[in-house]
Amino acid sequence: MANPVDVVTPPDQEGTEAMVLRWFKRIGDAVTEHEPLLELETEKVTVEIPAPASGQLLEILKGEKESVEPGTVLGRIAPGTAAMGRQPEKSAATIAPPKSRADDVLLSPAVRRLLSEHNLDGARIAGSGKGGRLTAQDVMRFLEKSPAPAPALAAASRHVPHSPIRRRIAAHMVESVASAPHVTTMFEADMSRVVAHRQQHARDFEARGAKLTYTAYFVAAAVKGVQAVPEVNATFHAESLEIFTDCNVGVGTALGNEGLIVPVIHRAQTLDLFGIAQRLEQLVAAARAGKLSTEVVRSGTFTISNHGVSGSLIAAPIIINQPQVAILGVGKIERRVVVREQDGVESLSVRPMCYVTLTIDHRALDAFQANAFLTIIVSALQSW
Repeated sequence: MANPVDVVTPPDQEGTEAMVLRWFKRIGDAVTEHEPLLELETEKVTVEIPAPASGQLLEILKGEKESVEPGTVLGRIAPGTAAMGRQPEKSAATIAPPKSRADDVLLSPAVRRLLSEHNLDGARIAGSGKGGRLTAQDVMRFLEKSPAPAPALAAASRHVPHSPIRRRIAAHMVESVASAPHVTTMFEADMSRVVAHRQQHARDFEARGAKLTYTAYFVAAAVKGVQAVPEVNATFHAESLEIFTDCNVGVGTALGNEGLIVPVIHRAQTLDLFGIAQRLEQLVAAARAGKLSTEVVRSGTFTISNHGVSGSLIAAPIIINQPQVAILGVGKIERRVVVREQDGVESLSVRPMCYVTLTIDHRALDAFQANAFLTIIVSALQSW
């Protein structure tokens, strides 16, 4: 009999926290090489782990919600033609995933919790997941169609299970606030020249294959700021400040109610405005389609949160994307009345204005560097 083949955490997960999200197969099931076998949830994305060989799933060593490290053996496959007999005896080290009361398919912890909380029989609910699996959304839709009466005097409510990405965001935000003292400084930028430049070049950029957004200008301006104040592009360590040579700019991208993700424009200092706009469009499209690879959400050294795209004028403090030491916030571009002076005469003028903020880790940076950085940002935008 051939030796079992190990299913292991892929090497490109190194340095990325991971957890088993779900298994697509049960012990004893036939598997085909390269077909999806399970899903791993990392800090940024969910990745499918393919079967390394064809045969029969012999063991599951890491069950749902268990943390894993690079090189961890997740399970084992008996190679060859899968036997169709009964499942092998489970040893103490073998962890069998839970079964559905409805149709013997895997249930996630969120689904089991919902069924238990509402005393529901899963067999009454049609599953829309892979292979007919019951999902949390299926249970929630069933509950909405058949609402249970609320207790007397109790406020009406419902529980929406946290998605994996929401749980990761929550943990990451708490970690950042707990470790770094946050301080925010705010400037205002006159966007007249940027608006005019975009109006003049948007069609040309689109014809060449890139949508010219205002975010691209802020990435370019951030590169200039980093070049002038390199301490902003760094990681804080107990004994030193690690300042990076490359400016890898992450751009916060909203995923609707699911949360947000931060794809990274690597070595942004080597790109012109067109290159930035082109790369930005590719990353945002991949993020919203759920097709980002782990490589493009790692190694960021500085982050931009363009919260103004959804109408916000000011957001402070914006939580720092650890282990970075600063994050740039960009508010909505809005036409406002401002005072301008020319030849000693003051006058009122209507200009497209924008608030920009820099939230810093006060362990690594002080107001002097933060204000110097924003001065460069504003100057770059106003003299485009």
